[in-house]
Amino acid sequence: MSLIRLYATQGGELRGAAAIAAVAAMIAVLFAGSTIVTPLYIIYQQEWGFSRITLTLVYAAYVIGNVIALLVFGRVSDCIGRRRTALPAIVVGIASALVFLFAAHVISLYVGRILSGLSIGIGAGTGTAWLAELVEEKDRAQTATIATSANFLGLAFGALTSGLLAQFAPWPLRLSFIIYLAALVAVAALIWRVRETISEPNNKLADMSLRPRLSVPADIRPQFVAPAVTGFGAMALVGFYAALIPSILAEHLHQTSHAVAGGMFFELAFLVAASIVVTQRLANRTAMLTALLLMIPSVALLVAAQVLESMPIMIAATAVCAIATGLGYRSSLQVVNEIAPEDRRAEVVSSYFVCGFSGNALPVIGIGIISSLASPIVASSAFAATIVVFAAVALFFGVRYMRN
Repeated sequence: MSLIRLYATQGGELRGAAAIAAVAAMIAVLFAGSTIVTPLYIIYQQEWGFSRITLTLVYAAYVIGNVIALLVFGRVSDCIGRRRTALPAIVVGIASALVFLFAAHVISLYVGRILSGLSIGIGAGTGTAWLAELVEEKDRAQTATIATSANFLGLAFGALTSGLLAQFAPWPLRLSFIIYLAALVAVAALIWRVRETISEPNNKLADMSLRPRLSVPADIRPQFVAPAVTGFGAMALVGFYAALIPSILAEHLHQTSHAVAGGMFFELAFLVAASIVVTQRLANRTAMLTALLLMIPSVALLVAAQVLESMPIMIAATAVCAIATGLGYRSSLQVVNEIAPEDRRAEVVSSYFVCGFSGNALPVIGIGIISSLASPIVASSAFAATIVVFAAVALFFGVRYMRN
């Protein structure tokens, strides 16, 4: 591959590998914005004195932005172009970072999280479609791997960087967002140069239909249950870590370092990305059923780590959760793409993502409520029991209705 093709051609436009890298970087940087705040939750909680229920609701507010992006703006880039959709998504990400940078009240956290979810929902959807058009035809199967690994690498480095800065640098609630703003500006400059892949974009947003479209055809509903529940469970595990791991480390494992909290989420997200890359050749059905089986010991280890106050068990639990999440997310999304009718794929895939977003938010809210009524360990046990039941249901449908 020539240097010209690798970096830029035709008036400075990025093409080939450089364009793919730029779009993947955009996805990673946008997703990093959702976990920068993870090691900081406990600082906000200590400074402003809000409850664990409030903490979980702040985390879940992110999903509001995701769902709005999915239901209302999911098809915008198909009409007006990839670049003209990606750049506003980055601008919304900048607005989110500014809200966090100047946050002075818990309301700011809600607003920042909603804007972050909106930015990521629009930007990641646009970026994934853009990647599919930028890669060569023979490499189209790699699009999902590039997009999902960029997603989780962004989550990993966002949490790790924020945790290290909060522990060892000044301005623990400010510096991470200052650096993140610089990263967003840099990515915007790259995206400005990536070639557009929509040949005749519509210049009038008003001409587009923004009506939400969600449905699953009746003839594939039994096959849809297993991947939908797998996606729910995989995202529930991510939500558990992203929202609650700093508090659990401090309260049960006596680890108050923000760097340790960031490092724990880094372990999860990095291993998820690694699992996605390493298991590409594993059949989707096998990968999904394996993920469902692994969810059961993963949540058992999470509860055991809290009860026994054991950091080694927590590290092991995180590794098992990561493998289950990586296998489950990658395979279930691919299964949904396979079973969806060509003319209704967007509707079916959108329905799948709503299940995933629900898994990312609802169990975390439930943990917050149960923690306030009983105890964090009881709440974690209830979460574990829920995941086990969901995994068992998905295994039943997967074995019975999915073909090899």
